[in-house]
Amino acid sequence: MHNRVRMIVASFLVKDLHLPWQWGARWFLEQLVDGDMANNQHGWQWAAGTGTDAAPYFRVFNPKTQGEKFDPSGEYIRRWIPELGTADYPDPIVDHKTERAEALRRYGAIT
Repeated sequence: MHNRVRMIVASFLVKDLHLPWQWGARWFLEQLVDGDMANNQHGWQWAAGTGTDAAPYFRVFNPKTQGEKFDPSGEYIRRWIPELGTADYPDPIVDHKTERAEALRRYGAIT
C-alpha cells in the first residue's frame, strides 16, 4: 500500500470514524507484507496527532480531495475498488465535513 494511501486510511479511521488508532495499527501490522512495528506505530500516532512528532490535530485528510490531487485519472482507486461509480457501489456512510468538525471539536476539548 502506497504511503499516501496509508496516511489517508489512517486519517479516515481516526478522524472520520473516531476509532482508536491502535485498531488500525494492529490491522496494518497483521495484513501488510512490509509491516514494521516502529514505523507502523509512529505512522499511526502521527496521523492521530498523538505522537512525539505528530501531524497537527487539525490536519484531517479529505479522501475525495486526496484522490483528485494524487490520482486524478482514478486509475489507482479503480484498480482496488472496481465497483466505484457503478450501481453496486454503496452510498457513503460518513459525511466527511460533519465528521471533520466532530474530530476538531473532540481534539479541542482535550487541548
